[in-house]
Amino acid sequence: MPSSLPNAAPRVAPRVAIVGATGAVGVELLRCLAERDFPLASLKLLASSRSAGREVVFRGQTLTVEALGDDSFQDVDLALFSAGSGLSKVYGPKAVAAGAVVVDNSSAFRMDPDCPLVVPEVNAETLADHHGIVANPNCVAIIAAVPVAPLARAFGLKRLQMATYQAASGAGAAAMEELRASTQAWIEGRPFAPQVLPHPYAFNLFSHNAEVDAESGYNGEELKVIEECRRILAAPELPIGVTCIRVPVLRAHAIAITLEFECVVSPEEVREVLATAPGIQVVDDRARNHFPMPSEAEGQGDVLVGRVRRDLGDLSGRSIALFVAGDQLLKGAALNAVQIAERLFPAAKAQSRSSDLVTAS
Repeated sequence: MPSSLPNAAPRVAPRVAIVGATGAVGVELLRCLAERDFPLASLKLLASSRSAGREVVFRGQTLTVEALGDDSFQDVDLALFSAGSGLSKVYGPKAVAAGAVVVDNSSAFRMDPDCPLVVPEVNAETLADHHGIVANPNCVAIIAAVPVAPLARAFGLKRLQMATYQAASGAGAAAMEELRASTQAWIEGRPFAPQVLPHPYAFNLFSHNAEVDAESGYNGEELKVIEECRRILAAPELPIGVTCIRVPVLRAHAIAITLEFECVVSPEEVREVLATAPGIQVVDDRARNHFPMPSEAEGQGDVLVGRVRRDLGDLSGRSIALFVAGDQLLKGAALNAVQIAERLFPAAKAQSRSSDLVTAS
């Protein structure tokens, strides 16, 4: 960590705060910290005043959620933020000033040149340049970058085209509940008026609900994916096209990806690279028509990659089509943040869970 930071020498077991601890991603952050045996000297759970006082069990201990405030980050080494860009912009710098390193899951700092935008399997080396805040990328950008990056390194990448199939989890816990409730209403033949999303969700799909740019026709989600993929891949001029669609799936995103390489590439060569790339499971069984599915991506941290085939629309032989699926709440959000934390505090990751001392702050 840069010597200019107040906590330039990382503690073996950092004192951690989670901002937005009761939200969908906050819940997954807690689960990831527990399942990956991330040692903690203390854990502070922060949320809005509405959630203050709620009790949460973590590693057998009951912790009480506190209201987020200006003085919430005293005695905190690592702050994991998942509470929206507005709160991140206000409280992220305050956490850094108090001596914490911030890993932020919102869009607030993703294009800030002073804040690395990190997918650990792809560009962990950029963490050396952080100034207190590290940005967790958009979920689609993370899930796409994990398979795209090793292929780009192996063959050179000229163009990237994607179509996404995005789950309700990307719009938060309220959207997930709306999908459940609207599906039940549809089955029972009852009317249901959407409150969270702009269109009926059960047995339907629609263009991502981010605001559409009048000039380009691209919505905000698509523009974010383009900008963030370019930054993660260190390819600022890379031509990228993307169409983002919301589908009635609870929590795992899928993406159809077409890559145009600088040379002729065979599907066999692509599979060989993917088979040894970190964070990937190859699911590519043509005989059984078994390829990546959200139902199999849900609840685990790897990106499933399959349907590896030549793009028959490119007669040059330089384009390959893929289909991928990844858990939006895990690799697309919480897990990626915890993996960043493990890189920031490697001594903590090396310590065994048996020596942890977890105390409520």
